[in-house]
Amino acid sequence: MSLTWLQLGLASVSGALVALLLSVFGGGGSVLAVPLLLYLVGVRDPHAALGASAAGVALNALTALAGHARAGRVRWRPALTFAAFGVTGAWAGAALAQRIDGRALLLAFAGAMVTVGLAMLRPARAEAPSAALPNRPSRLVQLRLAGAGRGGGAAGGGFGSGGGCLIVPGLMAATGMGLAMAQAASLVSVAAFGATTAATYAAAGWLDPALVVAMALGGLGGAALGLPLAARLGRNVTLARRLFAGLIILTALYVAVQAVTGT
Repeated sequence: MSLTWLQLGLASVSGALVALLLSVFGGGGSVLAVPLLLYLVGVRDPHAALGASAAGVALNALTALAGHARAGRVRWRPALTFAAFGVTGAWAGAALAQRIDGRALLLAFAGAMVTVGLAMLRPARAEAPSAALPNRPSRLVQLRLAGAGRGGGAAGGGFGSGGGCLIVPGLMAATGMGLAMAQAASLVSVAAFGATTAATYAAAGWLDPALVVAMALGGLGGAALGLPLAARLGRNVTLARRLFAGLIILTALYVAVQAVTGT
């Protein structure tokens, strides 16, 4: 795929926006990556957009994760357990997605986006104190993390960045984490699932390295803006989530219309 300098610049802007949203909202913040690549950058093949978004989002998630880790917001044991079990699901989901027609894949992706938006409209659980969560997950929590991780990984592989909608609620349900803590921990899985998904698309010849690098470079700036924003939102985080959820649902409708009409 041959891209112009303008397209690479737009890809960098897209990466900055995605990294900012990842820093603020965790895994669900990456859901706009594919629509941005398709309709702003001008990537023609949905499979190529999914592969590039997975790789770019993985690198952007690592940038955001580093900032949250420095601030001490990441619960590493449950985050790594969830990610480790989800990698196999991500590989299987990505392999399946590559066999699906592009338009059908976009319709499924639009459905995943609506799921993300509706999930973000639900009232957030109160944040549990960090000390209330054990450093080593119990056997039961590990089993819950394994099941939720495989499901989240399969969604992440099948829908690319749109599958991140299951990571935060999966971590919350399995461990009792509150929203902010789960959002920080979710970035471990976003990076792991994105890298796994990107590897399968690269093996199939659907990954453009220049596009990925442009997104990653833009992501450095986006994360630098997003991390302090996440800390400052405070009481306004609920309003911000609702506004973002509305944007996601509207974008999903646009993606669905484009997929049906073929425009």
